Amino acid sequence: MTTPGGIGPRLRELREARGLSLSEVARRAGIGKATLSGLETGVRNPTLETLYAVTAQLGVPLSAALAADPAQEVSGAAVTATLLRTFEEPGVTFELYRLVVAAGTRQSSPAHQPGVTEDLTVFAGVLRAGPADAPLLVGAGGYVSWRADVPHVYEAVGGTDVQASLLIRTPHLR
Repeated sequence: MTTPGGIGPRLRELREARGLSLSEVARRAGIGKATLSGLETGVRNPTLETLYAVTAQLGVPLSAALAADPAQEVSGAAVTATLLRTFEEPGVTFELYRLVVAAGTRQSSPAHQPGVTEDLTVFAGVLRAGPADAPLLVGAGGYVSWRADVPHVYEAVGGTDVQASLLIRTPHLR
């Protein structure tokens, strides 16, 4: 589970650097103002879904919120993601995560900013992942890629936890 210590102040810093109010970011992200305030002050523990919703509205990759806490583990309804490494190239950020998707669970992820792609490799288990309207089935040793600027899902199929790596490619906004 996440520890909100470094994430909350980082979210506030990112929001203020963009000149956005708490109310505006909360509205755009589809979360309550009190929820966002609680995240920023460290009173609330952020879920993976909420962090993605907020960072997408700030135009930054998830790792920007995790910068204060390297190797931070973040959990959602089904997915536990651990940031392993961030790579920067001109005009793009790559984030490499270790994922565990609990057996028999499903998680919906909000659309990321335009142009974001996800590349996922499964090491154990069977996963249904990709755009919410057309997810793909991938088993151990398999690979799948999709545009993540649309709502997408991760669902562990069967009775085994899924172990996978996820590479997220986020173009920088201009």
